[in-house]
Amino acid sequence: MKQAKSSILLVIIAFATVYIVWGSTYFFIQKAVLHIPPFIMGSIRFMIAGGIMLSWSAMKGEKIFRKDLIRSAGISGLLLLFVGNGCVIWVEQYIPSGMVAIMVSSAPLWFVLFDKPNWGANFRSLHTILGLVIGFAGVILLFWNQVGELFSKHDLTNLPALIMLLIGSMAWSAGSLYSKYYSTSGSAIVNTGWQMMIAGLAFVPGTFILQEWKTVVWESIPTESWLSLLYLILMGSIAAFSAYIWLLQVRPATQVSTYAYVNPVIAVLLGVFFAHEKVSFIQILGLAIILGSVLLINLSRYRQGKKKLS
Repeated sequence: MKQAKSSILLVIIAFATVYIVWGSTYFFIQKAVLHIPPFIMGSIRFMIAGGIMLSWSAMKGEKIFRKDLIRSAGISGLLLLFVGNGCVIWVEQYIPSGMVAIMVSSAPLWFVLFDKPNWGANFRSLHTILGLVIGFAGVILLFWNQVGELFSKHDLTNLPALIMLLIGSMAWSAGSLYSKYYSTSGSAIVNTGWQMMIAGLAFVPGTFILQEWKTVVWESIPTESWLSLLYLILMGSIAAFSAYIWLLQVRPATQVSTYAYVNPVIAVLLGVFFAHEKVSFIQILGLAIILGSVLLINLSRYRQGKKKLS
């Protein structure tokens, strides 16, 4: 019923926010962790964003201190933001954002494998399966040069980072599905606020274990890094993550997971328009394949919706 009642305009705006904003966050994460240690960056980002959302909810008179809501939000927040996003933050210190985008784009495949309540619908849908496989292939084509460079050197030093990204992608998918099926009570803003607050607190012990507070030189952090962190707080967390959590409640998980294919496309296009980067024919082919895969996945859902209405 939620899917039928949700405003089409709001769904489009939410998808656009997740697609476009998250497509730019790879770049801003890498800019931020150049000078701000990863665990400090994660704790600041999510505690401030979560604090803003919970404060706003309290000002509106919403009940924010509910044990059941905090418990479910805590589990999904740890999986999504501490493990899932935390792996991305950590790994972007060592490997290019393009490779990060490729590994993160495996998330839709994990959505299908982990979404047990929808196994029947997903595995019976040829359009969905083809769309997921083709989309992942398109992302690899999009970053074909980086893939070739990584494996042509026969250098295994980046293998732990790639494994960490794979684990992060699995955790993100599991956390998204947990949020979809178990974090249904309370408002989306309160739920999202607690997810971010608890994830932010989970980053704190790592800052002491890795002695980040001793090594960071606050006065040497450039304005560019602080502005990148501000963008991640306001746009990446408050705007895009809130839209993502809401979409999980009103749209099928496999459809929402297409963000992982579109984000790399946005990242490449931003590079073309703002950094004057050149796009190769293989990249254009990858872009076309990715967009085609998203259409395939949405076509399947559109047809299922028409059958239910008829």
